[in-house]
Amino acid sequence: MTQVVAGILEQEGRILICRRRADQPHALKWEFPGGKMEAGETPEAALARELREELGIEARVGPPGESQIDEYEFAYPEKKPIRLIFMRVEKWDGEIRNLIFDRIEWARRTELAGYDFLEGDVPFLGKFTAGKPG
Repeated sequence: MTQVVAGILEQEGRILICRRRADQPHALKWEFPGGKMEAGETPEAALARELREELGIEARVGPPGESQIDEYEFAYPEKKPIRLIFMRVEKWDGEIRNLIFDRIEWARRTELAGYDFLEGDVPFLGKFTAGKPG
């Protein structure tokens, strides 16, 4: 099963969210930065790699198992299920730069419901905005 990691980066009470480009699958949908795990990677290593590729930062994710906020399986219509792993990222080195997205924004937890997120993120958002995980 494909595993996808998503980073929850918080700064000054705001959460980093990213909007996909118009030429990507799920065009212009909002998501948390991250991506697919590669063979042999831990979730922490995969998220650190993805954040380097997408935002140009060196994230310190971990220790293993302690940064995880939520995890579940989700299936998009007519696709195989994926496992989504949401992880807190409290520290990183470097300045966040938008390297691949249409837009990135910092939004308050209470504002997240107003964004058009990927369908796979919606179950997490329901809990996260209610203050349950994280």
